Amino acid sequence: MFKPTRLSFTLAALIASAVVQADIDVPLGSTQRVTQLFAYPNNCNVICFRPWTLEQTVEHYLNQSLQRDGYSRAKVSVRKHDGQVAATFSGVPDNYGQPLTSLLATADLAYQGASRLNSDGKWAYNWYLFLPLGMALENRKSIELLHFPPDYSLTQAQDYLESATTDRWAALLVDNGIPATETPAYQTIIDIAPIAAPSNAGKDLENVYSYFTDYQTRMVKELSLPPKGALPMVAFGAPVRSWIKQQYGQTVGVLGLAQISPIPGKTVSVLGANHPSYIWYAASPDTYDGNEQKADEAGLKVMGQDLSAACWQAGMGQKPASDANVLLKACMNTWQVTRKEQTCELFYTSVRNLTPEQANAKCATSAIKAQLKQLKDAAPTPTISAPAL
Repeated sequence: MFKPTRLSFTLAALIASAVVQADIDVPLGSTQRVTQLFAYPNNCNVICFRPWTLEQTVEHYLNQSLQRDGYSRAKVSVRKHDGQVAATFSGVPDNYGQPLTSLLATADLAYQGASRLNSDGKWAYNWYLFLPLGMALENRKSIELLHFPPDYSLTQAQDYLESATTDRWAALLVDNGIPATETPAYQTIIDIAPIAAPSNAGKDLENVYSYFTDYQTRMVKELSLPPKGALPMVAFGAPVRSWIKQQYGQTVGVLGLAQISPIPGKTVSVLGANHPSYIWYAASPDTYDGNEQKADEAGLKVMGQDLSAACWQAGMGQKPASDANVLLKACMNTWQVTRKEQTCELFYTSVRNLTPEQANAKCATSAIKAQLKQLKDAAPTPTISAPAL
């Protein structure tokens, strides 16, 4: 019988390394197609904020994906030749191009939907087709279903994960034990309206969903059901939760669980959550005619819900085979009972911008303790729906 030696292990490592390090070429399509799908030029008119070429723009987003997939030493170069664009990767597995090719094929559906929307005279002058570029292509932990990306993520940041919404939720994942460097793997986003628009465009965008149905459903199927197994999904905000109901027949309230079937016989766990930015409205004294106590009470409740949802997402992302319902109950107990004082302090530091010492003092008052008791008593009981047929 062959007995492995240190040399054999070393050779095996070298062979594996050689497999990973092989260069791969990935055709991206015609110059016209790549220009359309990468929203090129991202932020350039007469005076260019970033005067990048098409190749530099594509390299920028593909480098983001490499970093978020954990391939920190990998490289990519993009070139044009005879009207075609291709990317060459080094330092990645030889099948790394497959999810990119699939993403762009699905992105074609979004472009077609946007073109029909424009032909029907419903496209606004300050909208931009913006697909979920630059996120993890291979090593994803969970899926986030959102409404639409903010315009500045495209025109200013050129980073799909650079926004107040994504930053806040990343912080909540960190509060639940996920290292800050790993939060992008949990934040693979599907926007049901793939349109970068001003933050006040939400109501208008609710009327365009039907143009993107093929794109939406294929994205959900391909991203939530990779070969390694189903990934957990969080549905953020009322419009998105309503879309889940419309598309898959499942009701998901805040901290409600459902099972959807993107493919017959395959199920994905979906948790309903507040929109990450909802707390700014819920906790605003203006919402309660200037009553700060009511605003704090509402903010504390939302903070408890958000921390519980992020806890579930973190736990399911680390162990996808976990019982989703049991984990949710444990997360709600953690943040709304066991660690309710920390929930309070996080609210006052992250939303009210108090110092840790000020937040600690605020949460120690009898008034806040009473509010925390109300929060505990009002904590919803998680519900789970049957899979859609």
